[in-house]
This record gives sequence, structure tokens and C-alpha cells, in this order.
Amino acid sequence: MGESRSERRRSEQGREPGTGSAGAGVTTGALARRLGVSPTTLRSWDRRYGMGPAVRSGGRHRRWTPQDVAMLEEMCRLTSAGVPPAEAARAARGLSGPPAPGAGGAADEPALLVPAIGAESLGDPRQECKGLARAAVRLDAPSVGDQLTSLVERHGVVVGWEEVMVPALHAVGRKWESAGDRYVEVEHLLSWQISRVLHRAPGPVGPGAPATGAGPIVLACVPGEQHCLPLEALHAALVEQGLPTRMFGPAVPPEALTAAVRRLGPVAVVLWSQTRSTADRPLARHVAATTWGVKGARARPTVLLGGPGWAGRTEPDMLRPAGLREALSSLVNLSGGRTGPPADGSTGPPG
Repeated sequence: MGESRSERRRSEQGREPGTGSAGAGVTTGALARRLGVSPTTLRSWDRRYGMGPAVRSGGRHRRWTPQDVAMLEEMCRLTSAGVPPAEAARAARGLSGPPAPGAGGAADEPALLVPAIGAESLGDPRQECKGLARAAVRLDAPSVGDQLTSLVERHGVVVGWEEVMVPALHAVGRKWESAGDRYVEVEHLLSWQISRVLHRAPGPVGPGAPATGAGPIVLACVPGEQHCLPLEALHAALVEQGLPTRMFGPAVPPEALTAAVRRLGPVAVVLWSQTRSTADRPLARHVAATTWGVKGARARPTVLLGGPGWAGRTEPDMLRPAGLREALSSLVNLSGGRTGPPADGSTGPPG
């Protein structure tokens, strides 16, 4: 006996939304959600590159077979790696001929996460940022991690941070703020993957760094400050230079920080504050006045105030670097000069 109308309704309600019957394939909306792109982008790829479903029904709604889905997943993987969309489409379809009429470049991509940044150190930082952003929006953690690892290996921490990671993070933040708190998960995933790659940043290539005679560099967030990703970038850049560091991370209690300074005798202490509400100037002055050593030959650290929380009045005898590159240059000089290869491939200290 055939199904009754109510039985058919219950059966249809039990299916995943947008999937239709077992053999009908996936709807455009469901596929767009799966890939992390908009339905408009899928229609554009179909129109410009022939990336549409292999079988089209007579109705208005297109259905995508598993083969179609695999093709588009490959398209997304290639564009995330920085391949121009027309070339990615040819590769995904296994074509070798010229692109379809009307095939273009960046204008065909979804308008998201692509800031205008300079190209002094990277061949095409905008394209690197595009690929990273696409993978992050799809929540493709393996691709994000691979791209970040390759970025640091090829260009170093400083260039990777300033020209790709920071612009991508800022663009993601702007995106979710303007989209009613959507894409928050994208920002969290991207931040976590950046942190993982920074923690694995390699030291200098070749023999170990020569001893400079200076103490280590201490890096810590002020009490109440949980935002430490920029401090992790500085730590990774210092490791890349072969400089000794002690990273204490977020929200370090004042007593613990002071005790660590006395025990370590650091050449410099970097205090990070993201917001003015956490910028503890009395603590900074206390750390700067902390001394160690025998009487008559006591030493004290140089304090660097990092982060926008310290904006405003300056503190005497403390450094206020404008960014990662300037902070790294100051710390290299305080440690007695460069000990490893330049982070940006230049022959002099980073400017």
C-alpha cells in the first residue's frame, strides 16, 4: 500500500532541511551553508565558470549531486589557497582550456573580509588575506592552519602578522559587528589558529644564538587583561630572532610579576594592555623601579608599554612602541644587537 498524505508529511519533516529526497541532491541554500559561501556566489560561479549542477530539473530549484558538491569543495579549497577563481574553476572541473566568457577575478568573489593593505613585503598580501578569510568563514580549520603555517615559514612572523593576520582579524571583527553578531565563531576560530601557529614559530636557522650577556625579556599582560594575541605575536618574533624570553600571558597578578622580575633580572619587561580600563600605570612604574643584584651594582629593567590601552600621557623612561616591528627593534637593541636572521629578510634591523 502507498503512503497516506500524513505519512508522507511526517517522512518529509524528518529529513534534513533543504536536502529533498535521497536521490534529488542538495538545494543551493543548503550547499551554500555547507561551503560557507552565499547562494549568490554559487549562482555567479555557475554563470561565469560553468560550476553548476550536472543535472538540472525542469523546475526553478536546482539540486546538487555528491559529484557537484565534491567539485565545489575543491573550488573552495583552491580559492582559499589563493588561486584565482577562474583558474580554480578550471582545475576543479578538470578543464585546460580558456575560462568561460565573462570569467573574471576578484569582482566575482563574495565581498567579505578583504581589506586594502600594502604590498611592500608580500607578493600579493590582499590575495593571501582573501584565501585565509574564505577558509575561516567556512570554518575550515585545517586549511586556515596550513595557510598560516606556510605564511610564517615563507615570510616570517612580523610580515605575516602585520600584513595578513591583523587585517584578516580586523575584517572579521567588522563583519560580525555589522551582521548582528554573526561570524563570531569565525573570529574565534581564526584567533585560535593564529595562536597555535605563533606558539610553533621556529627559532633562527643555523647555530644557536650567541650569548648576549643580557637577561631575558619578560612578556605579560597587566592584571585584568585577557587579550594577549598581539603579545603572542611579539613572543614568536623574539623566538624567531633567537632572543631569550619568558612569556607569562594574560592577567598576571602584580605580586607574581614583581617576584618574577626580581628572580629573572630581565633586560626588558613588556606590559600589554588592550583597553584603558586595564592600563595599570602605578604597576608599570613599580616594575620599572624593581631592582636586583648586589649593593652598588643593582640593575632594573626597561619597561615597554604595548597595546592601545596605554594611549595618552607618556611615562618617563618607558618605551611606547607603535607596533610589533618597532617593539621588536627596540628589544633587539636592548639585548645587545641582532642574534638571528631578520624577520623580514632585510640586512638591517626592522624599521
